[in-house]
Amino acid sequence: MALNIKPLSDRVIVEPAAAETKTASGIFIPDTAKEKPQKGIVLAVGNGKVDEPMTVKVGDTVLYGKYAGTELKLEGKDYLIMREEDILAII
Repeated sequence: MALNIKPLSDRVIVEPAAAETKTASGIFIPDTAKEKPQKGIVLAVGNGKVDEPMTVKVGDTVLYGKYAGTELKLEGKDYLIMREEDILAII
């Protein structure tokens, strides 16, 4: 899906993964107990800083901090826009 948003500098737009609805043992998790996901797919990448090129690219699955980024709602979908430094790892 192509977004109409181009992040600036070292920012990326991430689509968070869906929250888990069932545990590994088969127990269903109620909506009130679901945790905010910390994994997502990179949808758009900025140009980076002059002295620091971007290491993530579009399509990468990444792990990020629990409270990282700013929530953004566009065309009914939820996204996060964050700095590359808030990304902890590429999976």
